[in-house]
Amino acid sequence: MFPAGAQTQVVITGKITDRQTGQALPYASVALYRSADSVLVSGVLADEQGLFRFEKQGIAAYYVESQYMGYRTIRTSVPAGTGVVELRPIAMQADGRVLDAVEVKGNRDAVESRIDRQVYRAGAFLGSQGGTAVDVLKNTPSVTVNSEGDITLRGSTGFLVLVNGKPVLTDPAIVLNQIPANSIETVEIITSPSARYDPDGKSGIINITTKTVGENSRSLIVNVQAGLPSVHTYHNLKNPQRFGADASWGVKTGKWEVNLSGNYLRNDIAGRRTGDVNTTIGDVFTSFPSDGERSFKRYNYTARAAVNFTADPSNVISAGFYKGYRFQSRRADLIYNNTKTDLETGQNVGRITYFNSNIAEKTADVLSGNLDYLHRFADKSELTLSGLAESAELDGLTTNINLSEPGRTRTLQSTRNPGENPLNAFRLQADYVAPIGKGKLETGYQYRNQVQKGVFQYLDQNLETGEFVLVPQFSSRTRLENHIHSVYGQYSGESGKLDYSAGLRYEYALRQFAAMGTDTRNLALSNFFPSAQLHYQISKGWRGKAGYTRRVQRTTNNELNPFPEREHSETLESGDPDILPEFIGQAEVGVVKEFEKGSAFATLYNQRIKNVVNRVNSVYNDTIVNRIYTNAGLATSWGLEIGGNANLTKWWQLYAGANVYRYAIEGGLFRNTVVVNTSGVVYSFNANTTFKIAPALQMQWAIAYLSKRVTAQGEDSRFVNPSLAVKKTFLKGKLAATLQWQNMDLGFIGSNRQRISTWGRDFYTTTNYIQEPDVFLINLSYNLNQLTKKAKLPASEFGEREF
Repeated sequence: MFPAGAQTQVVITGKITDRQTGQALPYASVALYRSADSVLVSGVLADEQGLFRFEKQGIAAYYVESQYMGYRTIRTSVPAGTGVVELRPIAMQADGRVLDAVEVKGNRDAVESRIDRQVYRAGAFLGSQGGTAVDVLKNTPSVTVNSEGDITLRGSTGFLVLVNGKPVLTDPAIVLNQIPANSIETVEIITSPSARYDPDGKSGIINITTKTVGENSRSLIVNVQAGLPSVHTYHNLKNPQRFGADASWGVKTGKWEVNLSGNYLRNDIAGRRTGDVNTTIGDVFTSFPSDGERSFKRYNYTARAAVNFTADPSNVISAGFYKGYRFQSRRADLIYNNTKTDLETGQNVGRITYFNSNIAEKTADVLSGNLDYLHRFADKSELTLSGLAESAELDGLTTNINLSEPGRTRTLQSTRNPGENPLNAFRLQADYVAPIGKGKLETGYQYRNQVQKGVFQYLDQNLETGEFVLVPQFSSRTRLENHIHSVYGQYSGESGKLDYSAGLRYEYALRQFAAMGTDTRNLALSNFFPSAQLHYQISKGWRGKAGYTRRVQRTTNNELNPFPEREHSETLESGDPDILPEFIGQAEVGVVKEFEKGSAFATLYNQRIKNVVNRVNSVYNDTIVNRIYTNAGLATSWGLEIGGNANLTKWWQLYAGANVYRYAIEGGLFRNTVVVNTSGVVYSFNANTTFKIAPALQMQWAIAYLSKRVTAQGEDSRFVNPSLAVKKTFLKGKLAATLQWQNMDLGFIGSNRQRISTWGRDFYTTTNYIQEPDVFLINLSYNLNQLTKKAKLPASEFGEREF
């Protein structure tokens, strides 16, 4: 029997957090009121972790009021009960009306460290505003973007993209180039994902968290961007055009939440390329250096809609719609000087100069929709059922024409390479979460289905009749099917100063690929994907963390298709129908230091990639190099990643990050006929410094640098991009104007250019890609009510990865 007094008392506990970040709000004020007459009963301050506790209160109906500088006061009812009543975390929302006043006193950190990820605040990077998610990512130490727009996470192009926690299995560059930077709240770099996430992506996950409307309010954000005339046009055929606009509207009232978003972006880039290729076949050495225009015409537009209906606190229904279109045309107008030399005699045995125009167009027209249902049970467990369907029209056309030089009056060769690659896919998923002990158990099942049918043609023009004739050797029909079943279980909790999580995911995957004239190739894989994460509070201001995860990088249709595509005059590109997916083991250990005016982190990591896929070269004929996707063996990397930010004064803020790793490949190419054993050290860093010149005026200078790195058959040169941004706000922060100077060169830095070289026993290639520097943009942004985070607007799930 309990003492009689114990039946008439209650202890009330809870935690105060920031709704945007989920982090604790230390020392928040919490007041306890009696519901019957609103009489103040008690008041406390939350501790450093945002925790509060009211001891020995009489049995009655209560509510608590939470206050914190710069946040809206929030009232929370206390459920009836005896003993210890634990409230759900009280998430407080930043108050836009007092936000300016708060910012005068201090700056929010640009980076935040959590148990399995680094979180970067998009608004801290002025140079990205008006751009896309790629422009935000360039500021993180884990991510680099080279001259070709290839995005790498810790040196790898393979990673999974999430939008508000929902996976989008697409080409990262395509997805991230479609999300407006102004709509992003944070970018999360998850390098040690747990088992509940899809195991796709060999280097981890990038989660884009977007903004949404607050409780019982409406919000509108409108942004427009315009580019100033180009400083450097390189005498390209057409001057680049740069302009765009995006808008987000949301309303949340009662049981309904609606978010709408749309954008259009035209982002051309001028440029040129110089290159040299030579091959040796028998006793004949062929050299064909080239020089000329290499420019891009690029535009995309998207429309998104999301609706959430909360029937009651236990039942929530969500639906989403996505429509996206992307167009890219790469023009390469080059003059080739082709020379053949007899190696025995040294005599010139052939010479020709010709003009080559190669235009590669790609389009992606994607339509998708999703439907989710969430049910909360009385025991605080949750069940979520999700479905998504997608249809995508993926088309391409490469035209290649060689004309006599000089004059360009006679056609030497003309080819067309059209391709259609439609895709239909769907996924079904069920997830269950239940509190057990001091933690929670998560488990679930997922099924993915993808069918892609391709028609690829190579047409050669008969120069006498003008008719284009199909070349069967380079033409094909393909069919790719992926069926993936997976189940997972994961438990996470805390014990004193230790937070922990451990899980296991099992997956059965069947890949079926068929190409015209070849047998269907079936690849059935059964794999386990374990994961574990630890986070320990060492002392005040010091935290340690460690993690391990196993992942997979699946093959795309391009990597499987064995029929070559004429990418440009000197190159064919093809895949390998027997190529294997990559399997990755990744471990890391790190430390985080928080101090009064900022924070810093350091993470040591190791990665082992089995069946690493590389795009490698071989000689097709004396003037054409064949690029082939193939497995190259085992790749390993050891790396160190560091970063941090500091508010040096009230008007000066500094952020910096760096990543250095040693990358090595051991194995063989073309069924081990070519041995690969290469390694090298790669490093990158990015930094920015922000000066608050006046309360409504600030300036930021930033730089991103990627060192030289080795590849399976060569090396890529260094790549550097400085930038400058000046931002002025009006109307109490609702209107902002930003002037950006991107790719700062000043005539001597050599920004936005990169040389890529490969070599082998019988070939050598080197190409210097020179992209347009000194780009100037003006951005205007109008915010009617501040948005917070996580507008669950859908994105392409499957199709854009094949773009």
